[in-house]
Amino acid sequence: MYKEKIDAFIDSKREEMLRDLEMLVRIDSRRGEAREGKPFGEGPAKAVAAAEELMGKYGLITTNYDNYVVTGDLSDEEKGLDILAHLDVVPVTEDWTVTQPFEPKIVDGRIYGRGTADDKGPAIAAMYAIRAVKELGIPMKKSVRLILGSDEECGSGDLEHYYGIEKEAPYTFTPDADFPVINIEKGRLEAEFHAEFEGGLQIPGIVSFTSGDKANVVPQKARFVVAGLEESVLSDTAEQIGEELGVSFSIFAESEISTEEISADTPVFAVEVRGQAAHASTPQEGKNALTAALRLISALPLAVDEGQQALDALNELFPYEDTCGKALGVYREEEHSGALTMCFSIFSYTPCGMSGTFDARLPIGCTAENTKQPIMEKLAQYDITLSDTPMVHPHCVPGDSDFVKILLDSYERYTGIKGEPLSTGGGTYVHNLERGVAFGCMTPDVDNHMHGDDEFMVIDTLVMSAKIFADAIVRICNELG
Repeated sequence: MYKEKIDAFIDSKREEMLRDLEMLVRIDSRRGEAREGKPFGEGPAKAVAAAEELMGKYGLITTNYDNYVVTGDLSDEEKGLDILAHLDVVPVTEDWTVTQPFEPKIVDGRIYGRGTADDKGPAIAAMYAIRAVKELGIPMKKSVRLILGSDEECGSGDLEHYYGIEKEAPYTFTPDADFPVINIEKGRLEAEFHAEFEGGLQIPGIVSFTSGDKANVVPQKARFVVAGLEESVLSDTAEQIGEELGVSFSIFAESEISTEEISADTPVFAVEVRGQAAHASTPQEGKNALTAALRLISALPLAVDEGQQALDALNELFPYEDTCGKALGVYREEEHSGALTMCFSIFSYTPCGMSGTFDARLPIGCTAENTKQPIMEKLAQYDITLSDTPMVHPHCVPGDSDFVKILLDSYERYTGIKGEPLSTGGGTYVHNLERGVAFGCMTPDVDNHMHGDDEFMVIDTLVMSAKIFADAIVRICNELG
């Protein structure tokens, strides 16, 4: 009924939307040192203040929750819908080419800058959607609230604070992912393990081994030092394994190693492994340098000691080809949420002990009893201890719910594309909300370089998203009880 009015209003505000977004992008809202009244540092607090001013200017009822979160309400009526976006951004590099991260620039129908896609652009789209509903005077049975957080990228401490004060709305969506609708999010088990060894280094053997620094990333690099092998044996085996796995091994003489176990005439080499990084939720898209290194080590003629036995065990439990936990006995696949994924992401080893971290993304049906417990028991067989890490359970809002149906219909109205609910291995801002889904603003056919260099938002998509959100707001707040 109101589609033509909403479309005309949003179109008339196109340039104003871009100016508001440019203003927010210019604020460096990376997390900084906490200060009084600024829980996540100067930048996020500045972004919160700027957004609060914008929402007030557009007639929304604003509330600042100690600079953790700022909200803007359409009215003082009972809430029917929350829209949850965030103003903080991820770190930047010096490798941007179109512009600098905090200097927004419009080129060929795109607006470039850190946060344009994640998540300042979507926040502006949601703000203008609510503004359209308000200024057009569209009758509403219930109100809508825009919640703008400031710590999504670093743990969501902002939401912990907010939901310690406020209750979840009957329905929530976050414009912080892809269209059409992500209604299922896998659970997660990010767990550490460790083991200690006696007896020290046996020759030939592994002197040290390190790989990875982030649990949610397939490690691109690994490095280990081996003592007591001839270079020809090492290089021949590395060439064979490298061709088999599609990774590269580089071998260097290591001259700075001097221990009681290693004599001056013992050959010592460092081996550097290069694979391909990927997100831990899609480990099959990467080439894990850590597990490739384990494969090579297990193929070398090394002394059998406690440490080497542990490395061989890890090669069996986290084999290079296995990105879904089959070797650990926890593989599971569910129709809607897909298969379990497993990424061995961080590792440190010496002849005295080792520690590691893996990241498992868990489909519906995974529990501590059928996932975490079997892993713990499997590792224990090799005297490896799993830390007592809580498991994040999968999240699901039924795809046939009226809420999801309305969102899909609003998406279809503006795109002409039939939308189907999606699942993701990554976690979104609404993972812990009972009736929370992700809804836009990215389209499946465009790589917006989120978290990367030259991040951008397609301007037409931003404008279209505001229209979709306005349509959804009107329907959810008027049609759902």
